[in-house]
Amino acid sequence: MAVNVFHTAVSKDNLSRHQILGWVNETLDMNLTKVEQLCTGAVYCQCMDLLFPGSVPLRKVKFNTKLDHEFVANYKLLQIAFKTQGVDKPIPMDKLTKGRFQDNIEFVQWFKRFFDANFDGKEYDALAARGGITVTDGMGGSGGGGAVRRTGIASSATRSPATRTSPAVKTTPPARKPAGGATRTAPPKTQPIKTTPPAARTAPARQQEAVPAAPAQPDPQLLEEIAALQEQVGLLQQTVETTENERDFYFRKLHQVEQVCQEPAHEESEGMARILEVLYATEEGFVPPEEEGGEPAEPGQEEFLAEEPIPVDDVGIVEDYGAEAELEEY
Repeated sequence: MAVNVFHTAVSKDNLSRHQILGWVNETLDMNLTKVEQLCTGAVYCQCMDLLFPGSVPLRKVKFNTKLDHEFVANYKLLQIAFKTQGVDKPIPMDKLTKGRFQDNIEFVQWFKRFFDANFDGKEYDALAARGGITVTDGMGGSGGGGAVRRTGIASSATRSPATRTSPAVKTTPPARKPAGGATRTAPPKTQPIKTTPPAARTAPARQQEAVPAAPAQPDPQLLEEIAALQEQVGLLQQTVETTENERDFYFRKLHQVEQVCQEPAHEESEGMARILEVLYATEEGFVPPEEEGGEPAEPGQEEFLAEEPIPVDDVGIVEDYGAEAELEEY
C-alpha cells in the first residue's frame, strides 16, 4: 500500500518549475520543456509503474498524444492505480487536461512529495519500460509526453495588389526611301503611358476587449483552518459562559452565608465570627473593584472592609455616642 502525503500550495518545500522538469526528465528519460506538457497524464502513469510495478499497464498509456479523450484515458488508468494502492488524493482531470500552468504545477508538486515518500531507490529503465517510445517536448513531431493545445484565430494571408503592366509603346515605322530622291525620316510617335496606382486598402484595427480575470478560488486548506478556528471560538465562548454562571452561583451562596452570619441570633457565636473573618479576608496584592458609579473606593475604605467585624459589646457604645451627638446639635 502507498504512503499518503498532505501538501499545500504554500509549502516551503515546493520546487521550481525548472527543478520539476529536471526531475521528470532525469527519472523517466524524457525531454520535456514546459510544465503544461504534463497534462497528458502519461508521466504520472509511468511514475506509478516505477513506484508500484504492474499497477499501471504501460502498453495502454498514450505517451505521444494531443487528443483530449486520450488524456482522460491516461488519467483513468492513474485513478485505478490510486484506488488499488490506497491513495486518497482526488485527481482533478477537468482542470489538468486543459493544460493550464497553475493547475498542473500544483498537482505535480503534490505528486513529487508522494513520489519521495514511496520511492525505495531501486533502478528503473524508463525507456525500455514504455517500449522504447521517445518522449520529447511534445510541441509537435514524434514526441508526445505532454502535448499542449494551442487555440486562436489563424491570420489571413495578405495579398498584395496586382500590378498592371504598361501597354506596349506604339511606334510609327519610318517612311520608305523614294527612289532617287532625298530621304526624310519622321520621328517615332509615342503614346503616353497611363498608370493607375492601386487603391490602398486599410483594414480597421481590431480592438481586443479586456477579458476580466476569473475570481480566485478559495484554498480548501484555508477553509478547513477557518472552520477549525470558528469551532474553537465557539467552545471558548461556551467555557466563558459556564464559568460566569458558576461564578454568579457561588457568589450568591457566599452572600447568603454572610447574611446568615450577621443575623442577631448568631452575633455571639465564635463559629460565625470565624466564618465572617474568612469571608472578609483578602489576599496580598488585592485591589478592590470600582463602585457601580465608576468611582474608585475612597482611600482607607479597602482597609476598613478588610478589618474584623465590630464586636457585639461595642455596638451599644457606638449607638450611645451617636445619640449624644444628636442632642448636642439641638
